[in-house]
Amino acid sequence: MARQPIFNGLRSCLTGPRKELSPFHSFNRQLRRPYSIQSQEDAIAKLPNIDPDALSITKTTTPKELVPPEELIFGRTFTDHMLSIEWTASEGWLRPRITPYQNLSLDPATCVFHYAFEAFEGMKAYKSPNGDLRLFRPDRNMRRFNRSVERIALPTFDGKALTELISRFVRMEERFVPSSRGYSLYLRPTLIGTQRTLGVGPPGSALLYLIASPVGPYYPTGFKAISLAATSSAVRAWPGGVGDRKLGANYAPCIVPQLEAAKRGYHQNLWLFGEDEIVTEAGTMNFFVCLREKGTGKKMMWTAPLDGTILEGVIRESVLELAREKLGPEGWEVEEKNYTMRDLAEAADEGRLIEAFGTGTAAVVSPVRKINWRGRDVDCGLKAGEEVGEVTNRMKGWIEGIQYGDVEHRWSVKL
Repeated sequence: MARQPIFNGLRSCLTGPRKELSPFHSFNRQLRRPYSIQSQEDAIAKLPNIDPDALSITKTTTPKELVPPEELIFGRTFTDHMLSIEWTASEGWLRPRITPYQNLSLDPATCVFHYAFEAFEGMKAYKSPNGDLRLFRPDRNMRRFNRSVERIALPTFDGKALTELISRFVRMEERFVPSSRGYSLYLRPTLIGTQRTLGVGPPGSALLYLIASPVGPYYPTGFKAISLAATSSAVRAWPGGVGDRKLGANYAPCIVPQLEAAKRGYHQNLWLFGEDEIVTEAGTMNFFVCLREKGTGKKMMWTAPLDGTILEGVIRESVLELAREKLGPEGWEVEEKNYTMRDLAEAADEGRLIEAFGTGTAAVVSPVRKINWRGRDVDCGLKAGEEVGEVTNRMKGWIEGIQYGDVEHRWSVKL
């Protein structure tokens, strides 16, 4: 039986005679997969994995015009092509394809729409001063991606094989990778459940796809200090939940609290947890503080531990490793520990809070000027007119130097 194309576009699905919309309807009929809590992991593990050698490429006949770097808005401009790989519980991972960027055609009953079977990653491709294309620690993204999809009963995959396909895709889209410092090609691998059913259970089919967007600085103001609204009325993550996985379902509930913070003049939320108001993350970023220990004056760097509520950020891990390597010899103590908003306010009041910053793939490093908490603004150590602290600026320089190939490093993968 001929395969139904997945990329027919939604317009054709919404006009004309009623037709089967699911790209996997033939597989759904064959599977008749009953839903139960019984594991089929052993059988699925024996199915074919992703095979880069089977890649097929169809190039666009209508290449897009490049948007000037200074006009780029994060996530609004996309490249000419996309990578897609289908999966079924009967056949495993099918042949990967690079095709022109286009719409997906999915049945209204597709499980991703109803039960949030969706996980994604955020990566970037960089262009060095001599024109090399590079990825930054892609093995970490693949590890996190697999942990995310596994948590919601979507199929796992060979991370090295997907990285190879992403590398080929980036080389094909090279003209979209900006050469200006601070700019990059943002990569968004996404995996969704595609089985056409309203039954609640592990999907019998899935689609992994990759789209890419040339981007500049994440915040419209560029590299400037941001302000945070400490938030305890809404909870981003909780013990036993999925706050440590990169799932779309984690992000939508955070929008309303962010809008409320914006109405009060703050860029993002600082998520607090529990009666003690433990500091967790800032917006969609991991969060770091630099302060002096009470009594001894020892310089400390703190960030929340990976306790199941904190996303395992690639930049977070990199900052911790660089801090221990480069700041440790200067007398800094780097800790992953729980601390409270009261701890920060007390340090600020006593002049011990040196600086604070957020980290993430999109923003890389974002300095924080103040945190609004219980009706007051807690100063995070920046002087008037100062946009970035010394440690934050050094981290930015160290990480970007690796990302853009200024220094050769094991984290930078040349394509």
